[in-house]
Amino acid sequence: MSSKFLRGMTHGLPIGLGYLSVSFGFGILAVRSGLSWFQAGMISLTNLTSAGQAAGVDIIAAAGTILEMVLVQLTINLRYSLMALSLSQKLDPKFTTGHRLLASYGITDEIFAVCSAQKELLSPAYMYGMILVATIGWVTGTLLGATAGAIVPGMVSAALGILLYGMFIAIIVPPAKKDKSVLAVVIAAALFSLLFKYVFTAVSGGFAIIICAVCASALGAIFFPVKDEEEQS
Repeated sequence: MSSKFLRGMTHGLPIGLGYLSVSFGFGILAVRSGLSWFQAGMISLTNLTSAGQAAGVDIIAAAGTILEMVLVQLTINLRYSLMALSLSQKLDPKFTTGHRLLASYGITDEIFAVCSAQKELLSPAYMYGMILVATIGWVTGTLLGATAGAIVPGMVSAALGILLYGMFIAIIVPPAKKDKSVLAVVIAAALFSLLFKYVFTAVSGGFAIIICAVCASALGAIFFPVKDEEEQS
């Protein structure tokens, strides 16, 4: 086993431990939505995206269409393409097309942040080590949560199910406190969501997510445009 692979596993250990606790909430959510522990585990194994998985389970539970699922996942997970493009500037020459395709499976927010902080070029072995540990933590937590959700009483299961949403809140609160534009977009998205929850109830959950995300982002781009380098100088 190469030293770079072990180094990647070491750097991925905190990520895996964090994923273990967060995905526990997703496992409970999946079981409460009617999925089996095996289905929940396979979703986590094939999709390392907490927000995308949560939205996907909601669409499955509501018997949504394939089109809804595709559009929701594209809207939520498009950021990973931008992360991959950014990391492509730091890849070791050993990163062939095959390695790039394999490594793209494990590009998440946390893995991107750790890889971006590395001063040296990223090798395939390093990224594989990190992705392996992170994936094990994510899938294991999901299976544990799904098993617990099928055993524990409904009241306890419902309480534990908020873990995933707690993570989402923990993600958006710090940047919202620092940047008023982020806060405005978050509030706009919440207001749009309430409209579809209580007013435009005929719109399915999947399309509601898409519309809320696009509208909130559009408002942010209109009222809080990011200045390019020439304007800032």
